[in-house]
Amino acid sequence: MQKTIEEFQEMQPVVMKRLQGAYKKDRLAHAYLFEGPAGSGLTEITHFFVKLLLCETPLENVPCETCRSCQLYNSGNHPNILFIEPDGQNIKIDQIRELIFKMNKTGFSSGRKIYVIQEADRMNNSSANALLKFLEEPEFNVTAILLTERLNAIMTTIRSRCQLVSFQPLSRKKVMEKLVQDGMTASMAATVSMLTQSTEEAVQLGSDEDFIQQRKLVLKLVDVASQNVHEALLLLQSEWLPLFKEKEDAERGLDMLLFAYRDIASVKAGLETARTYPDMEETWKQMALQRSFNVLSKQLQAVLQAKQQLPRNMNRTLLMEQLMLNLQEG
Repeated sequence: MQKTIEEFQEMQPVVMKRLQGAYKKDRLAHAYLFEGPAGSGLTEITHFFVKLLLCETPLENVPCETCRSCQLYNSGNHPNILFIEPDGQNIKIDQIRELIFKMNKTGFSSGRKIYVIQEADRMNNSSANALLKFLEEPEFNVTAILLTERLNAIMTTIRSRCQLVSFQPLSRKKVMEKLVQDGMTASMAATVSMLTQSTEEAVQLGSDEDFIQQRKLVLKLVDVASQNVHEALLLLQSEWLPLFKEKEDAERGLDMLLFAYRDIASVKAGLETARTYPDMEETWKQMALQRSFNVLSKQLQAVLQAKQQLPRNMNRTLLMEQLMLNLQEG
């Protein structure tokens, strides 16, 4: 579903103001480098901007959607736009040569010509140098837009030839809204949005069967650890260690554990912050009644300490057992 101009402006207010302002004042650069994290609207806002540049009858710096140019663009058949993406691992020199050939051709429709290079950080040395030569001698009425999630991987000389436009990560609230809109439950959206700012990654996590089990197990462990340390140690051996055996999973497991104790502390303090586990609100209220701020502070410290020790501690079993004992003492 296509986003409205208001949604774009809410998603990236600074970027939209800058792009629409440049268009309105006719101060467009010949080359742009759009950079930002996955899920920040990089691709969607690029499409908006390209369409605006090509539109025949824009209304208040917004493409009209009805002119011939907008219709051609929406159908993917606009002759004046070229999209380049990696061919396999890299963007190859032949792709850049073809791009330059097409941009120099006179057979295009009249008006502005635009090329968009997706994942521009994946140009190899030869393709990057070929593009650099083209950027150094800009053609009249040709606009370049390079997209990247890894700004540091772009050649410095290319960066210096482009106007840099930085996209900010979406706020957690925005990520949650988008996930719920796309059909995820509010409680799962609240959890995954604490672990990543990328909506794509969040969608993958929320639909991953292993992750769904991990989430359940974290909540089970918080419950068991508050009642019986021996049961908690048994749960570690039988379920936790087999499910969180990879390093990345172990790190995420401790993060999720930390967020659970943070939720309990927030409930006790009466804070209205968005919980990581909103479906556990009633349980957290019970737990918050049973422990003091001092105890909760010690429990949070225990999880943080385990998180710090994890990268340099090869014996994860011992680390987790010690954490269970510290949570009890807390």
